[in-house]
Amino acid sequence: MTTIARPLSVFFAAIALVLVWATNPVSAQGTIPAFAQAVAEAASRDKDVAAYYKANGYKSLWTGRSNRERQRRAALLDVLAASGTHGLPVSSYDAAGLKQRMKTAKTPRELGQLEVDLSRVFLDYSADVQTGALQPNRIDSAIVRQVPYRDRTSYLVNFAKSSPRGFFRALPPKTTEYNALLKEKLRMERLLAKGGWGQKVPAKSLKPGESGNSVAIMRNRLVAMGYLKRSNSQTYDANIQSAVQQFQVSHGLAADGVAGEATIAEINAQVEDRLKSIIVALERERWMNRERGKRHVLVNIPDFTAKIVDNGKVTFQTRSVVGALQEDRPTPEFSDVMEFMVINPSWYVPRSIVTKEYLPALKKNPYAVKHIEITDRRGRKVNRGAVNFAQYSAKTFPFAMRQPPSRGNALGLVKFMFPNPHNIYLHDTPAKNLFGREVRAYSHGCVRLADPFDFAYALLAKQMSDPEPYFQSVLAKGKERRVELKNPVPVHLIYRTAFTTSKGIANYRRDIYGRDARIWNALSKAGVALRAIQS
Repeated sequence: MTTIARPLSVFFAAIALVLVWATNPVSAQGTIPAFAQAVAEAASRDKDVAAYYKANGYKSLWTGRSNRERQRRAALLDVLAASGTHGLPVSSYDAAGLKQRMKTAKTPRELGQLEVDLSRVFLDYSADVQTGALQPNRIDSAIVRQVPYRDRTSYLVNFAKSSPRGFFRALPPKTTEYNALLKEKLRMERLLAKGGWGQKVPAKSLKPGESGNSVAIMRNRLVAMGYLKRSNSQTYDANIQSAVQQFQVSHGLAADGVAGEATIAEINAQVEDRLKSIIVALERERWMNRERGKRHVLVNIPDFTAKIVDNGKVTFQTRSVVGALQEDRPTPEFSDVMEFMVINPSWYVPRSIVTKEYLPALKKNPYAVKHIEITDRRGRKVNRGAVNFAQYSAKTFPFAMRQPPSRGNALGLVKFMFPNPHNIYLHDTPAKNLFGREVRAYSHGCVRLADPFDFAYALLAKQMSDPEPYFQSVLAKGKERRVELKNPVPVHLIYRTAFTTSKGIANYRRDIYGRDARIWNALSKAGVALRAIQS
């Protein structure tokens, strides 16, 4: 089948050429130039490239002798040479091979083939640096990110009309975060060239007041990382304790100044590990290379936080609990728009929880989970004593389950809705004790908030002067009430194990779902490599 497809595509390309030159003859004999024929044949393997050259009459974009085309070639070679700066698959572009062919290509056929190959590499690089080198849903089905892909032919059309270097400068994300990550990447690459942070700490844990070789090694690593001024102290003193606390804050750890097992593990992470996290974060930023909203909600899953961002500044932040690391529970990554909140919500139990958790309990005891109402298809409450639950399977169970509004409701006293096919939303919870834990992955997938009332006040402050009395008055009635947001707010559920603060300070988090490891493996297979750079 493959052997037939290619000759057919070349045949149709030739037909197109004949039509072009029938109306636009270029020689006395009306023959088709060899260069154009070569371009048509080479482009026939890529419909977007073929469409571009057919539309422009098979004229050169790169290989001509004009100053304009020399500028295009030079600009392309320069960005390919610098593609490693963005953590892109440098080897896949084969810039050295293209450069050599530019020197040796002489015949119209060689130039035509080179012309198309330059356009293909141009398209690969442009798409990679603008919207990412990978397709996220191929890496993990829970990354439901709608990447803002551009039409491939439009890259060629717009490039032909633009300043070459200006065009390339406009491609990468223009966010403050992307640029900060690029700076952190360069810093890590320079550290890698110097050998990293030195010897790993040979201890499982260390406490203030301890002395010895392990303390000295930890001290040296903290100095190399920039958390501590140079010192000769062999004792875990107040300065080292303060440095450990700063390190813990930057790594999402309990900031108690004690180097426990989790802290030692993070202190012992290598420069290579952090560099991989940064490169993955850059790729993730490219997947979101679009306007995120002047006001938006940002939930960073491995950071266990939810933030409201106004004009690029965090104006509200609270701790969160996210999906547990169990089947069907990890919180997915996607973006949607928050439209309303529900005060005193009912909890309509998801079908998966009904059949996997509650039905087995009901089979043993029809009065199990008695705080949950069982309802029929019309929403009428079912008499548990009149039902033989043992006769039903997960597929045949005909009832729904609902927990009425109450302080003990699984959703707490307020939920924030951005309707989506994943049935994910933000909400309150009666399980307040979980917010004191370091790793907060316990939910069925939704995002629980530590300060849901304050979150609600912050959202409503844009549409009323004093939202707290209003919210509390509705809450006091105890009845379910939907409150619309006059200006819906975009919500972005992201996953960043490397990110920066407003001051440009790099933070790192644990890869709780293993997603970044899978992305790095895919990037590595695509041709992305770590590099060390001499200062």
